Amino acid sequence: MKVGFIGLGNVGGKLSGSLLRNEIDLTVHDLNQDLVNDFVSRGAERADGPACMMRDCDVVITCLPSPAASAAVMDEMLPEVKAGKIWMEMSTTDEAEVKRLGAMVIERGGAAVDCPVSGGCHRAATGNSSILAGCDRKTFEEIAPFLKTMGRRILHTGELGSASVLKVLTNYLATANLVTCCEALVTAKAAGMDLNTTYEAMKISSGTSFVHETESQVILNGSRDISFTMDLVKKDVGLFQEVATRNNVPLEIAPMLVEIFNDGIKRFGERELSPNIIKRLEEATGLEILAPGFPAEMLDDEPEESGYEVIPQGL
Repeated sequence: MKVGFIGLGNVGGKLSGSLLRNEIDLTVHDLNQDLVNDFVSRGAERADGPACMMRDCDVVITCLPSPAASAAVMDEMLPEVKAGKIWMEMSTTDEAEVKRLGAMVIERGGAAVDCPVSGGCHRAATGNSSILAGCDRKTFEEIAPFLKTMGRRILHTGELGSASVLKVLTNYLATANLVTCCEALVTAKAAGMDLNTTYEAMKISSGTSFVHETESQVILNGSRDISFTMDLVKKDVGLFQEVATRNNVPLEIAPMLVEIFNDGIKRFGERELSPNIIKRLEEATGLEILAPGFPAEMLDDEPEESGYEVIPQGL
């Protein structure tokens, strides 16, 4: 099968890189021609645009920064959708919007999947991310080889849209983890604790998390580079809030997180790296949250291996 990939940014460039590295017949498209040229130099084909890609490819994957961007691309692709075509949406997006776009694909005889990725850019680079996939089982079986090339742990979440709900839920949890890690590190420094020791105490305790074991490291290094920005955090928490609102869940913590990141964006800019939300507390206390021996960016030390399907506990 011939695969098209639209969106070669921080995440998309790494996911599509795994496809290319594993000799998938790949066609790429991005508004940034430098990114496209790099892929072409490594053996990918160049598409003239989304419509051309949908016409010439069996599977088209989108990995874009917003629901609006995905909708614009779908407007171009839709006339070329027919039976046998598969659209895979790997962007972090809204459940209702992916269902809306997917319904148009299905109406024309194609298949639609929302399959967002989780685990950080460092794992996306090595094909070791986790991928959630929402679609019918037949379509899941068809795309499983591509999912297992781009990711390590693959979870079929149910019908179209279910993966997007779970993705914004997990991003919400990651945001809450980030803010509490920032508060814990600043409080430890204010209390006179050694930050290297603090990091290890948090890591080996019940308070640890994936966010602590990754983002706390680049916070302590000072680079704060996790390839994710404050505007994207605000978008993702907002998408989670929309899911809760549609289902009449009165959230308390999510609105506080939005306020915190609104303040961070006002102070530091919407494209500021998300771990630099700690600067609000550094400025308030006059403390620098830095420690020696931590990396400037996260690198995945797991060997690249073929992915596998995760079966939910109890099923």
